[in-house]
Amino acid sequence: MLKSLKIVLLSCGLFAGSASAVITPNPTAPNIAAKSYILQDFASGRIIAEHNSQQRLPPASITKLMTAYVVSHELEQGNITLADEVLISEKAWRMQGSRSFIEVNTRVPVEALLRGMIIQSGNDAAVALAEYIAGSEDTFSQMMNQYAQQLGMFNTNYQNATGLPAPEHYTTAADIAILSAAIIRDFPEHYKWYAEKKYVYNNIAQHNRNKLLWRDSSVDGLKTGHTEEAGYCLAASAKRSGMRLISVVLGTRSVNARAQETQKLFNYGFRFFESHELYSVNDKVDDIKVWKGANEIISFGVAESLAISVPRGRYKDLVATSNIQKPVIAPIMAGDTLGSIEIKLDGEVLSTQSLVALNDVAAGSWWRRLLDSILMMFWA
Repeated sequence: MLKSLKIVLLSCGLFAGSASAVITPNPTAPNIAAKSYILQDFASGRIIAEHNSQQRLPPASITKLMTAYVVSHELEQGNITLADEVLISEKAWRMQGSRSFIEVNTRVPVEALLRGMIIQSGNDAAVALAEYIAGSEDTFSQMMNQYAQQLGMFNTNYQNATGLPAPEHYTTAADIAILSAAIIRDFPEHYKWYAEKKYVYNNIAQHNRNKLLWRDSSVDGLKTGHTEEAGYCLAASAKRSGMRLISVVLGTRSVNARAQETQKLFNYGFRFFESHELYSVNDKVDDIKVWKGANEIISFGVAESLAISVPRGRYKDLVATSNIQKPVIAPIMAGDTLGSIEIKLDGEVLSTQSLVALNDVAAGSWWRRLLDSILMMFWA
């Protein structure tokens, strides 16, 4: 039996503002000159705008986002360190395209290679890191694909660490957005490098190809890409007034076009949408009666942080509905699932999150259990 408890967010203190405020217009997204694109809210994961975002396309050097993600995991797990010196192979040294200007048979620290790959898009640095971690670029590609599956990037397949053309090397705008969010969320200490405008190695200064780092102070990453097959691509993220958006554009016509089209998406998203964290992990949502327990009340909250993105001016119209499976009978352990909460706007479910017990409730005495058994017959 389900009990539905409707909570208007205004009454919960989750919205502060005038009820008579004018609602901001909510137009459709501008036309974007790209084969595929997506604009996504980082906190909630809501897709604000998209076109062909599930279409498999060559990602060019945006591939290196996954290369960097794998390296960051190896660092986190203690398998390598930033100070490790990597012996540069002839294969890495001979890589064509974007280069970090590393020399064959020299030793280069992992940090220098990682920054060179992120900022300068060095193909040589990417291959050197792949060989150091996995022995060969082919084996490293298997690691890339395994991480892609773990992240839910089910329309992605990697055949190399660089993004150079290969027959079955592809991904989608939606999958790149998933990966971008994971980099920002999981490795903030490395994400800062994506905002660096230039990097100097071997007395050669190379500039970041993400033009938005110069044009828009809210942009702080992520990665460009270009091949003749892929066109000009850009995965980017920006943060304004506490709201972070992720944009991916694939297959634009030029360096300037990928920056301009991304800027259109950011301006649209920040202008017409707002993002809020409604509940953090272990935030109390409400209390409910417990039967046959040492205590009569248990508190419940969300299993994971719950954020929402809505058209600007509509936050006050959100409604939270908690659905608790009743009766709730002890013993109960903190973390046990008790039900779910839905966040709705105009009757549409925007998000659903599990509700869990925030504290333990042990079984009551034999007298409490007996009494509650009798009372529950009348309650039913």
